Amino acid sequence: MESSRGGQNGIQLLLAAEQEAQHIVNTGRTAKQARLKQAKEDAEKEIAEFRAYMEAEFQRKLEQTSGDSGANVKRLEIETDEKIEHLKTEASRVSSDVVQMLLRHVTTVKN
Repeated sequence: MESSRGGQNGIQLLLAAEQEAQHIVNTGRTAKQARLKQAKEDAEKEIAEFRAYMEAEFQRKLEQTSGDSGANVKRLEIETDEKIEHLKTEASRVSSDVVQMLLRHVTTVKN
């Protein structure tokens, strides 16, 4: 009878240990799920912040280049006008020489 009672106590101890182990596993699983959920929320927040930062940078650069494009167009117009004037001046300076050279070659008769 004594060994039977000892066996019962052993079984009860094993059942209690199994329940405690199951409780520890469930607690660990719940904690892991909570950590994963928190990590996902943190990652989503970080992604949203990064996206907002990149969008702001893009808008800033867009404004810089848009603002500059008007200035660039004006600068290019001025440079082009200056080059055209330079070419006109050079053309008028050498035009009489070119006309004389052409007349000399056109009127020269070769045998």
